Amino acid sequence: MKIFITGATGYIGNLLALKLADAGHCVHALIRNKKSASLLKHENIKIFFGDINDKEAIRNSIRDCEQVYHVAGHVKTGMKDPSVIFKVNVEGTANVLEAALEAGVKKLVFTSTCGVIGPALKEPMTEKDPRMTSYTLDYELSKKMAEDIARQYITKGLDVVIVSPSKVYGPGKTSHSLTYNAVIDKFLHKGFVLIPYPGNNQGCFGYIEDVVNGHILAMEKGKTGEKYILGGVNISYKNFFRQVKKIYGGGRIIKVPKIIIKGWAYWQWFLYKIFAREPLFTTGVINHFYRSYIFSSEKAICELGYKITPFDEAIHKTIHFLNQSHHD
Repeated sequence: MKIFITGATGYIGNLLALKLADAGHCVHALIRNKKSASLLKHENIKIFFGDINDKEAIRNSIRDCEQVYHVAGHVKTGMKDPSVIFKVNVEGTANVLEAALEAGVKKLVFTSTCGVIGPALKEPMTEKDPRMTSYTLDYELSKKMAEDIARQYITKGLDVVIVSPSKVYGPGKTSHSLTYNAVIDKFLHKGFVLIPYPGNNQGCFGYIEDVVNGHILAMEKGKTGEKYILGGVNISYKNFFRQVKKIYGGGRIIKVPKIIIKGWAYWQWFLYKIFAREPLFTTGVINHFYRSYIFSSEKAICELGYKITPFDEAIHKTIHFLNQSHHD
């Protein structure tokens, strides 16, 4: 089968493309950077150059494909031009959906994020729960807008399923300094990690192999118009890194009060205004990390057969991968 994938050089998309190619499918991968082509060396992967804001490139890539995985997205925070994130995540998604409809694609899986659902008060959030807070990150808002567009295309006759990964970790590409692989790696090799005080805030951590398998299951079994959370273990930041420390045998867990790290964010913004040096993170990111983002994957488990790798096993594999990466 011919399958079109956007974001095939990214963290989730790269592993997904290779897994589908290994299964014997002909994968059409649309990539922007020719240097990234080395990540997709496989006899069953055909590379097309362009991006999701190039309608003609999408049409050429998607031709004769029966399925589409739209995984591409812009996640970087603290950007000099925030409009870029909406151009890619909203307009780009509309371009992919339009091309899929025109090409007669049988089914499309769209990768959103649990961030659209928002933080929890006490119990894990589900796909049906309404968001209880305003959007603090442009990324989350852009994905909500993209979800709305996807539902519009369902009314036009396109079979679309939405998947919402939580925080993702595990062997694979680390794209920027705020991914959890990068944070774990820094803890292992720099000897410390900063977590929000008092450390009891929780996150939902999905293992990369589970999340990739969840995408494939959504394509096979997902119902038109439905959203499926692809999560993992709900655990406090404190206990997450205690487990890493237990396995690795070292490192300091430093709990930072919100007022201090927020002051740091304002200082970075001041330097950006004076010297145009882009900040590592914004106050919106800080507000995100001082809330609990916990989710239930029960719907995906029951309807798709989604499976969650035990946390101890997953974190062992992640640490091994990160240590090997330093030796290669």
